Amino acid sequence: MKLGRYQEYAGFWIRSAAAIIDTVILLMLILPMIYLIYSSYYLGSERSIDGGWETLFSWLFPFVLTVLFWTYRSATPGKMILKLKIVDAKTGEPLSITQSIIRYLGYYLSSIMCLGFIWIIFSRKKQGWHDMLAGTVVVRTENRDVPDVDLENNA
Repeated sequence: MKLGRYQEYAGFWIRSAAAIIDTVILLMLILPMIYLIYSSYYLGSERSIDGGWETLFSWLFPFVLTVLFWTYRSATPGKMILKLKIVDAKTGEPLSITQSIIRYLGYYLSSIMCLGFIWIIFSRKKQGWHDMLAGTVVVRTENRDVPDVDLENNA
């Protein structure tokens, strides 16, 4: 996807809404599988279950799914619903697998006291720390009435 002359960066609140949608969808996929494996013990226990299935469904599955969505669809389901895309900050092209992996791992850095996510509010290009690390931006796929950013002049 080549970016037009004007493209609007997606801000903190709409990206937060997309993350909530993604979390709900992911939980709807993962919880039934975990329940089938561990039964009600998993949901009712205060103790952590550290097994291979737990690692697979809580860590590996979300990682692989998210990286695949970012690489092949330029968005997770929440971003698609809200008409957002994640693109390379310089070219406007879809992310490479490497950028997707760096962006995902950068989420852990951004999660430190949520500072990397709050940074989106103050960044000119509405980038979180994970976006800056991976060289990505999140843009709206539908132009609104007033464009607010000219990517050609904001390198």
